[in-house]
Amino acid sequence: MINSIQTVPGYESEPTPDLSRLQTRERLSQSAVDGFFAIMEKWHVPVETAGDLLGGMPRSSVYKLKTAAGTLRQDELTRISYLIGIYTGLHILLPDDLADAWISQPNDDVLFAGQTPLGYMIRAGIPGLQQVRSLLDAARGGR
Repeated sequence: MINSIQTVPGYESEPTPDLSRLQTRERLSQSAVDGFFAIMEKWHVPVETAGDLLGGMPRSSVYKLKTAAGTLRQDELTRISYLIGIYTGLHILLPDDLADAWISQPNDDVLFAGQTPLGYMIRAGIPGLQQVRSLLDAARGGR
């Protein structure tokens, strides 16, 4: 069991998992894949686009993930982690139907410049995922 640590008085958090370790990636991969596909379904993201969010994964590989996750690479787990945080942040900030639609609606925030958040994240990759996550974290007070 992982012990929690106090980084700020009154708030406990778990240490960041070491994604460079194969054992850690093996342990996290299946639940990450399950969460990823649940979010893709809620957001109505087609398989091809889901692969783009994972760094340009071919459609056939995305279908394989659905049936047998195997062990994800560090960057794939990082991408999924950001997507889970984005999904969670949206559902804290907005009603469910609006939260799930937000990702595919054109957005006039300076970060997106009229693009959809989904398109922006695909084009910008991991830094884009991090920026969207940070934007939503800031909107909900940094927590």
